[in-house]
Amino acid sequence: MPPQRVRVLFVCLGNICRSPTAEVVFRDIAARAGLAGRLVVDSAGTGEWHVGNPPDYRAIEHAARRGYALEHLRARQVTGDDFRRFDYILAMDRNNLAALAALRPAQFPGHLGLFLDLAPHLRVHDVPDPYDEDAAAFEHMLDLIEDASCAFVRTLADGALAPGALR
Repeated sequence: MPPQRVRVLFVCLGNICRSPTAEVVFRDIAARAGLAGRLVVDSAGTGEWHVGNPPDYRAIEHAARRGYALEHLRARQVTGDDFRRFDYILAMDRNNLAALAALRPAQFPGHLGLFLDLAPHLRVHDVPDPYDEDAAAFEHMLDLIEDASCAFVRTLADGALAPGALR
């Protein structure tokens, strides 16, 4: 019997900068580590403003410079069904984590937390929202997401792949 797939959802506010970047970066790093077939990865936003839109053009451009393709993604909003579909729901910041906690069903068996908490060596909890910032903010966002993705992939590759292992 094939191993159960681990399902990971990355969440930010509008699903046009941080969470789609995390989706693609994490998926790419996991694939290079040989975990692609064992994961389902998606992203969503807590807000509804950008539903159906592609990621922010600056997120697309900065990610492309590092070899990541975001342009095919479309923003969507988190739904209650996501708590049934995903094992790990990872927020980009504490405000989005609070919004997710308010939606979380009492019986959710998965891990709900901050993405950067999976990379404590970074000594930061939130991926800052670059939307109203300059190019440096998009590069900083990518640096944090790449580092946290590498740390999470290492954790999964070291045997913590089972859902709920990070609780």
